[in-house]
Amino acid sequence: MAKRSRYRLSRREFVNLVVGALGGIMGAVVGIPIIGYLVSPALRAQKSDAWIPLGPLENYPIDVPTAFNFTRTKVHGWERTVSSYGVYVLRTAEDQAKVFSNVCTHLSCRVKWREDLGQYACPCHDGSFAKNGDVISGPPPRPLDQYETKVEDGKLFIHFVEG
Repeated sequence: MAKRSRYRLSRREFVNLVVGALGGIMGAVVGIPIIGYLVSPALRAQKSDAWIPLGPLENYPIDVPTAFNFTRTKVHGWERTVSSYGVYVLRTAEDQAKVFSNVCTHLSCRVKWREDLGQYACPCHDGSFAKNGDVISGPPPRPLDQYETKVEDGKLFIHFVEG
């Protein structure tokens, strides 16, 4: 004689169990991609690099640091941020240029080219940089950051890495 299980499900309990399990599976199949879609932009690490055009090289006089400003738009999740950046272009020859950041390496203040002094001056803590970006005096720990450059068809580009 076969043993009967003492755990018996009624027909109603069995249907409820099957419908609940199928509903949970369908909810997971639909819900997990939706949650992933909503959360993934906030988790994505953003690092971008681009070649920024600074215009024709002939626009920059030889041996005179010239300011150039540009903006970059960054999208992080649903937030859109527009940041402004500045550089100094020092044209060293007919077809060559060095490009320096205008951000002081001490506390990230904006440096200005002072023609009367022949140097970049940081207004915050009296930091001074030579025309080639080297530290002359003050607290800056290193020279001005220099960008990689290239000239194509007479136009100057810098390699800008962000993030």
